[in-house]
Amino acid sequence: MNNRFGVVLSLSLGLAAGVLGTFSMSPMAEEPKQPLPMQELRAFAEIFGRIKENYVEPVEDKVLLEHAIRGMLAGLDPHSSYLNAEEFSDLQEGTSGEFGGLGIEVGQEDGFVKVISPIDDTPAQRAGVKAGDLIIRLDEKPVKGMSLEEAVTLMRGKPGSEVVLTIAREGVEKPLRITIVRDVIKVASVKGRMLEEGFAYIRLSHFQARTTEDMLKKISQLKASSKDGIKGLVLDLRNNPGGILNGAVAISDAFLTDGIVVYTQGRTEESRLDFNAAPDDVLEGAPIVVLVNGGSASASEIVAGALQDHKRAVIMGSQTFGKGSVQTIIPVTKTAAVKLTTARYFTPSGRSIQGEGIKPDILLSDAELVPKEANEATRIKESDLAGHLENGNGKKQATDQKTGKKQPTEEAEKAAMENDYQLNEALNLLKGLSIFNSWE
Repeated sequence: MNNRFGVVLSLSLGLAAGVLGTFSMSPMAEEPKQPLPMQELRAFAEIFGRIKENYVEPVEDKVLLEHAIRGMLAGLDPHSSYLNAEEFSDLQEGTSGEFGGLGIEVGQEDGFVKVISPIDDTPAQRAGVKAGDLIIRLDEKPVKGMSLEEAVTLMRGKPGSEVVLTIAREGVEKPLRITIVRDVIKVASVKGRMLEEGFAYIRLSHFQARTTEDMLKKISQLKASSKDGIKGLVLDLRNNPGGILNGAVAISDAFLTDGIVVYTQGRTEESRLDFNAAPDDVLEGAPIVVLVNGGSASASEIVAGALQDHKRAVIMGSQTFGKGSVQTIIPVTKTAAVKLTTARYFTPSGRSIQGEGIKPDILLSDAELVPKEANEATRIKESDLAGHLENGNGKKQATDQKTGKKQPTEEAEKAAMENDYQLNEALNLLKGLSIFNSWE
């Protein structure tokens, strides 16, 4: 892979919007300098002086200037911001997979805090917070007018303490009040199991420094546990808010053998960076179905877009979040930095995902399967008839000695526990693709 980014970081504070980011110690490439807007600078100085003289309480110059910097960056886009020493430290903790908070990734929309995604196995997810929720109050404080950083600070706190989120949710008439107990968030970004013999399931909840390594290890374990190896894979990126760019590239590379994975393009020539796949495929061509939804953002969209463009996977679910920009972390002092949007990223075919997202090949609603109670009194099969013939294959069906009913197999028990409509549809498609490939 071509990677000229150096150390890649993401804003994963447990509460702040998942982003793709790079860490830069050198200044950005310079363009021809424009004359300073003297009239606007005079207006700034005049306002600064008026605040110093007339505001109801004294304000330190340092505080006023930091507010000015934050406002200047916040006015550019939702992902550019100023990072003080504490915020920059939190950013680094987020990439390691352990940090404090509620376990939600958020951005801003219409002055409110919008939930991009709850993180798996965190207080927010367990309390019922959903992607797309708008947080309108924190405890009793209105969020409208707060900066994202201020809202994030209010949501942080001592593990074990409570915070009440008042949430507006689409399709629900009245705001919801959800009480969440803060905790130390330890994110296991990779989970996996065999759905059925030969068909594997990998869930990526976040893109962190160890995500690719952990995924490859899990795939190796699943291969070893299956007598048929892996004939197909469901890669679940639903409600995955993103993370580090290198992680997205490496995950995509694991399933591709050549070509561009993603490229970035900004205002300068130096912003054009191509990331290419190495000639190996961990699944050796076995079919892949990728599940996405509106909570799949940033790095998740890079993976989905790359596998879709290379026709390596079928994308199923609903349209993704649509965050297609890259943020560079630029130190400005020994203790402060600026997170600045410096480029857009594009899929191999040249698509910009910014504001649009990835459109799945197969659209699926977000539904749950509810088992229908079978009427055992009226539903009769051949095997239920007295004196029925055996099937002739030399095998007898196992029956329960007390009831005489067939004992369910382990696979049937597992299938009965599944109520995930999208996952079931992905598995069915995967089986079909595997059968089709076996005919070639």
